[in-house]
Amino acid sequence: MVAHDNKKAALVEWADFNKGTLALHNLYATGGTGIKIIDKTGLNIALLKDGSHGGDMEIGALIANEKLDYLIFFWDPLESLPHDVDVKALLRIAVLYNVPTACNRATADLIISSPLFQSEGYRPQKEQAKK
Repeated sequence: MVAHDNKKAALVEWADFNKGTLALHNLYATGGTGIKIIDKTGLNIALLKDGSHGGDMEIGALIANEKLDYLIFFWDPLESLPHDVDVKALLRIAVLYNVPTACNRATADLIISSPLFQSEGYRPQKEQAKK
């Protein structure tokens, strides 16, 4: 789970509402976002670095190593950030590895309410490069 500063409160609220379901999964979050979620929900979350200090890249590495099945990333499209390149790279790797990605509450709600979210056997398959 990742959120830009202007979206952290929305992600914390979403995580609190869904903490029963989320508690059944291995969770990762960038530092500042994760701490806020833990403080509100008590969920067990593996904390990575803050997004601007490499956390977005750590999430990307988890995706590339097929350790992450979903990406919940509440990002702010109206705020320009110094690490916008990292954000673009993270979204690119999520698409490349066919990882369902929620960029707002509506898509996060759709992902978490899907029967596939509860299925232990579901793993997104990496899209094959065209030759």
